[in-house]
Amino acid sequence: MNYISQNANTAVLSLLGVKGPLSCGSMRMSFGLTFKRTTKVRWRADFSQQCSLGSTGLFVPPSPPLDPAKVEELQRFITLSKRLLVMTGAGISTESGIPDYRSEKVGLYARTDRRPIQHGDFVRSAPIRQRYWARNFVGWPQFSSHQPNPAHWALSNWERLGKLHWLVTQNVDALHTKAGSQRLTELHGCMHRVLCLDCGEQTPRGALQERFQVLNPTWSAEAHGLAPDGDVFLTEEEVQSFRVPSCSRCGGPLKPDVVFFGDTVKLDTVDFVHKRVKEADSLLVVGSSLQVYSGYRFILTAREKKLPIAILNIGPTRSDDLASLKLNSRCGELLPLIDPR
Repeated sequence: MNYISQNANTAVLSLLGVKGPLSCGSMRMSFGLTFKRTTKVRWRADFSQQCSLGSTGLFVPPSPPLDPAKVEELQRFITLSKRLLVMTGAGISTESGIPDYRSEKVGLYARTDRRPIQHGDFVRSAPIRQRYWARNFVGWPQFSSHQPNPAHWALSNWERLGKLHWLVTQNVDALHTKAGSQRLTELHGCMHRVLCLDCGEQTPRGALQERFQVLNPTWSAEAHGLAPDGDVFLTEEEVQSFRVPSCSRCGGPLKPDVVFFGDTVKLDTVDFVHKRVKEADSLLVVGSSLQVYSGYRFILTAREKKLPIAILNIGPTRSDDLASLKLNSRCGELLPLIDPR
């Protein structure tokens, strides 16, 4: 089963370097594109701008002011829900400073002509794996430092109070885990884990960062832009000399434990989430356009079960016509206003 129990959640928090419960007051977002090597041959992000919670709109698309009538409608929807299933997407994490792919004007597709790596290309090509890992190595310090925003904390609180039956996230950033969510399925995996493509060995991403540093003591690079999921833009010249370690157990190639574009979610994970949807009495989508079928299929299951569906997302989604309620608001502004009791 692909879910995080209380003990497993504690282990993951330890893996992330979190020694105790996180609080909303600890949130701090950072942006910057220049990366330097310290005297101890450790890479660090030289953030040119320290951003407060109120200035994290860099990757959040424009949205209208909160509509009190819509807030009241969502409150009624949540109040009537007894076994609520929530599905989150990249739109919940843009307010933590993580860019997404599809947001109007600010997503990767709107800002550049670049596209995400494809699973088949990664598996088949050592040079593509080298380029991926070089970029991820530079982007990792910033990506791994992102913290939950008020929307993540709100959902964690809903779970604690017994309102949330299950949480399914399409994100790979571990922010729900950092916020303390336990009834959680990471549909597309998690960037904080690394998988060997040959033997299946799982290791913490932080341990791989140390191996990168040992293999590349004099390598240097400057990021030329931010992309989703810990990716940054580097020149081909910078990538060519980057050395990538193999699995320490069998010597096989390493891959982040996530579902790349062109890959499929494991069948047991899909079956597990279908069961959670069928147990639910309502479904709330938070921060997802549902353009990817891996998440959209569960909306279809909810429709077949005649569950009421509410969608909170800035901009249109693939399932607007299936929803009884659609809200175009920031997740972190709206969800903390809802009383889950």
